[in-house]
Amino acid sequence: MGDLFQHQYEKQLSKEAPLAARMRPRNFDEFVGQEHIVGPGRLLRKSIEADQLPSMILWGPPGSGKTTLAWLIANVTRSHFSPVSAVAAGVADLRKVVAEAKDRRAMNQQRTVLFIDEIHRFNKSQQDAILPYVEDGTVTLIGATTENPSFEVVSPLLSRSRVYTLNALTDAEIKLIVERAIADKERGLGNLSVEVDQDALDQLVVMANGDARTALNAIELAVTATKPDKDGKRHIMLDAIEDAFQHRALLYDKAGEEHYNLISALHKSLRGSDPDASLYWLGRMLEAGEDPLYVVRRLIRFASEDVGMADPQALVVAMAAQQAVHFVGMPEADLALAQAVVYLATAPKSNALYAAYGKVRDDVKATRNDPVPLHLRNAVTKLMREVGYGTGYKYAHDFPEHFVKQQNLPKALQGKKYYQPGEQGFEKEVQSRLRAWWGEQK
Repeated sequence: MGDLFQHQYEKQLSKEAPLAARMRPRNFDEFVGQEHIVGPGRLLRKSIEADQLPSMILWGPPGSGKTTLAWLIANVTRSHFSPVSAVAAGVADLRKVVAEAKDRRAMNQQRTVLFIDEIHRFNKSQQDAILPYVEDGTVTLIGATTENPSFEVVSPLLSRSRVYTLNALTDAEIKLIVERAIADKERGLGNLSVEVDQDALDQLVVMANGDARTALNAIELAVTATKPDKDGKRHIMLDAIEDAFQHRALLYDKAGEEHYNLISALHKSLRGSDPDASLYWLGRMLEAGEDPLYVVRRLIRFASEDVGMADPQALVVAMAAQQAVHFVGMPEADLALAQAVVYLATAPKSNALYAAYGKVRDDVKATRNDPVPLHLRNAVTKLMREVGYGTGYKYAHDFPEHFVKQQNLPKALQGKKYYQPGEQGFEKEVQSRLRAWWGEQK
């Protein structure tokens, strides 16, 4: 009798579950996306179908199908699916799952899939607690993470698992998933006579941003909020989709990998002298709520590292952007940052300054730090003058064109060249000056 009540409870719960949960694929033929790992003939697909199930980490963006794939794998292999969330679970919860897995294996030889959602949120001791039971086969681990497992999963656990990278779903895949949900009469919205305008469907796909869960949640909200007309049809127009989303949730984590991916994209687009791409990556960060001072710090670094003396004004512009952020704040300062980005992208480029300081740093670390030559020392006392401080120093302003050749490096480094200006922008003028003063010596 208890089993009957449990079955009825689960049946009712499945009807009340969100559309994204109801439309979860029951087999690989219904699964959309990730062909590179679970398409016909792929190694993981063949392993699953052969009932050879490795522990694994599924790494991918939100809504790419990590939870769905884990559930599907357990279903296809007839394994017991034990999901836990790293946000709420602790070591005690893991021990309970392990104890139940041991009993299950002893009673009916059934495998247990321990699915840990957001496994990157488990600390080292929590991850270590799982390790012995993954190693001895008590549970088969499937961890899901949006963060790079190399940084977030402990090495012993990582070495015992295979990492599979999931991609954000394409627009075509999102569209297919939504259209299936609209047509499905058993689990989807098929009994509600839904008609979606093409422009509304296109906008939903764009705003979902590769996230199937977001897309299904939005279409379900739009449908349930739309009253049927006199013919019983629910006509979904563009404004219903826009209301369902309210604001597009941008994929961004200021403390995670995407943060570093985007700032890297901005830096490399600037270095590549592409103002359009640079503006785009700037917008991606600012619109997602990135700290503008973090962005401007990177722009200041770029002004010296990648533009340098080819356009000394670049540093001035970057510092002006920093002042604008402080003075007017966001969102008003977004245009000041955009102006700086366009200036830096279109400025002549040189890494001569960056390379020069790298050589200096290496020499400072690797060679003996010789004393400052006597002629460069400032003789401020009688004793200093008596021991030779300042002796032989040539005052540049006493010579034609305010220049005179003299050795300014320690003796061990005489003739060393650090800064070698290029041919771009203002550096061409710098190069001309140095050659006029020093000849080929510089």
